[in-house]
Amino acid sequence: MLSEADVRALVQGRHADAFAVLGPHADGEGGYWLRVFVPGAEALVALCGGHELPLKRRHADGLFEGRLPDRPALAGGAYRLRAVWHDGHTQELDDPYRFGPVLGELDAWLLAEGTHLRPYEVLGAHERVLDGVAGTAFAVWAPNASRASVVGDFNAWDGRRHPMRLRRECGVWELFLPGVGIGAHYKFELLDREGRLLPQKADPYARRAELRPATASIVAAMPERVAPSPERQRANALDAPIAIYEVHLASWRKRDGHYWLDWDELADQLVPYAAEMGFTHLELLPVSEHPFDGSWGYQTLGLFAPTARHGDPAALVRFVERAHAAGLGVLLDWVPAHFPTDAFGLARFDGTALYEYADPREGWHNDWNSLVYNFGRAEVRNFLVASALYWLERFGVDGLRVDAVASMLYRDYSRRPGQWIPNVHGGRENLEAIAFLKRLNEVVGAERAQAITLAEESTAFPAVSRPTWAGGLGFHYKWNMGWMHDTLQYMRRDPIHRPYHHGEMTFGLVYAFHENFVLPLSHDEVVHGKGSLLAKMPGDRWQRFANLRAYYGFMWGHPGKKLLFMGGEFAQLSEWNHEQSLDWHLLDASEHAGVQRLVKDLNTLYRSAPALHEQDCVGAGFEWITHDDAQRSLLAFLRRARDGATMLVVCNFAPVVQHGLRLGVPAPGRWLERINTDSVHYGGSNVGLALGAVASEPVASHGRTHSVVLTVPPLATVFLQWTP
Repeated sequence: MLSEADVRALVQGRHADAFAVLGPHADGEGGYWLRVFVPGAEALVALCGGHELPLKRRHADGLFEGRLPDRPALAGGAYRLRAVWHDGHTQELDDPYRFGPVLGELDAWLLAEGTHLRPYEVLGAHERVLDGVAGTAFAVWAPNASRASVVGDFNAWDGRRHPMRLRRECGVWELFLPGVGIGAHYKFELLDREGRLLPQKADPYARRAELRPATASIVAAMPERVAPSPERQRANALDAPIAIYEVHLASWRKRDGHYWLDWDELADQLVPYAAEMGFTHLELLPVSEHPFDGSWGYQTLGLFAPTARHGDPAALVRFVERAHAAGLGVLLDWVPAHFPTDAFGLARFDGTALYEYADPREGWHNDWNSLVYNFGRAEVRNFLVASALYWLERFGVDGLRVDAVASMLYRDYSRRPGQWIPNVHGGRENLEAIAFLKRLNEVVGAERAQAITLAEESTAFPAVSRPTWAGGLGFHYKWNMGWMHDTLQYMRRDPIHRPYHHGEMTFGLVYAFHENFVLPLSHDEVVHGKGSLLAKMPGDRWQRFANLRAYYGFMWGHPGKKLLFMGGEFAQLSEWNHEQSLDWHLLDASEHAGVQRLVKDLNTLYRSAPALHEQDCVGAGFEWITHDDAQRSLLAFLRRARDGATMLVVCNFAPVVQHGLRLGVPAPGRWLERINTDSVHYGGSNVGLALGAVASEPVASHGRTHSVVLTVPPLATVFLQWTP
């Protein structure tokens, strides 16, 4: 019979090895003891081999045991239980403690090694059929816990009911629960190494979660792998046009002005809108589950679970399919830089700093009051890389924009002297994070070659978007934060002061081809008191709109892929507020509708003219005509395709018309006006080429044998396409 010490440990929920005592166990005399713990049961009968064996109540809390006199009665381990509950009704159950280990030996080895490419296929909650019985296999990494249990709506959230088996070789606790299926709500209940009860934890590998403020994980089907697409791979290439529409789904548009749109509604509304506007990609602020709306998803705790705010995971799969059918790629913001301290999350998961660095000088983010992943731990790196691969393979998304990379690269990021720990060489670089980022990009490249990764990296760290074999971090693209900062600073200035700050618009070309850049006008530029893009522009109402249109023209003409946050395409007046919809009513005003038409036309021209995108990332695609005409706040440059197709871009950031402006051109021919941001169509004054084109003259200018004479509108950008 079971010892009293074991009985007390079981009924108190403190037994460290439930499988050693529960279920069938040989007694050494040819028979078996069968022990079952079912809190709330009045009586329990074992059903096996056509026999019924009433079990003796060993403890009033629901611990039963009985001896089976012969071995054949449990041949194959197949038996069931009949429980009689307090209210008199009966129920037949399968005993979880008659089933063998869930994890295979190879899985356990790879998990321990930190090299399991897809740990989400074995950790978390997975529908399984074992010995002909349907249920769910649960597994959680918690090596320092003294006991782990599955709790949920199937066992009254009683941590004593279903303690798990520890696989010591990899620190994973596992349990197969018969009869538990899709839709069940669950968490893990852990005791730390001293036996103290921890807050119930959501599953780090959960594929679905409850809508906040509820925090349970939900058993969900594994999405099928999405087949690779050569078409999507071509759309992500360095020589492809990439114009990204960045979206916070909860505030892009609301149903009835108050409610979030679900994935299917977003597929019906957002997808056709972005496609009609000429964008090539949608970038979604983090859609992984997060507890606080005000974090916009950047304080995520569900790195495998699409947020319940917009529906279930299957609906996200449909959304991506609809986007692809409309010719749009889907990029997700993904956050491996930090995570919040919520008690139900990853913080001190098994009573120790399991996912985070233990020392706050490494493991605490001063800027966000959050925790930093321990990039030096193989299992944590594996967890993060697996999350990236999961979104790419299982939802078919086209890429991940990795947030806050700079904070990962430097140990002294946002820390004063004495508040950080140098690396093993005494330097400030986080060598473990660097190794993780390289590993991430290598795995993505090997396993999902069509996908891209984009780094939000705000420092001069070298070779962010260069291959790892060449000494780089391996990202495909890097956000050009310097370009954004300098050019917005210039655009804020009153035109009378711009001649003294001309370099703010030209400096970006000094380093434009050191990385594969995306030019970002993101959500970060229209929050926290910064105002909208339109609000940053100086002058009266007409001038503000003209400045913004000219700036967009400069951006779309400039080398680099494009990114614009929602609302910017129609000159949102107010700063972005995540709690309310964009101000779509502004489109009733001609100026706002004009900006929207301009962005659509810029996207259309950018996509249709190889000169504007084909050599975005190499110097051969760009040539200055004039970059030093500061007195007139004038810029003129050429963009070229590989076959020699050429576009002339002229920017006038002064509020006066430039009459008779002679500019050198590389070859004789006609120069056709393709876009003039001062067009009346966009809300401008309609100054420009009266005939829509100008022929070159054999008059030398700007070091070239031929030139054109232009009338350039005030506060405007003009695109002129060369035709021989």
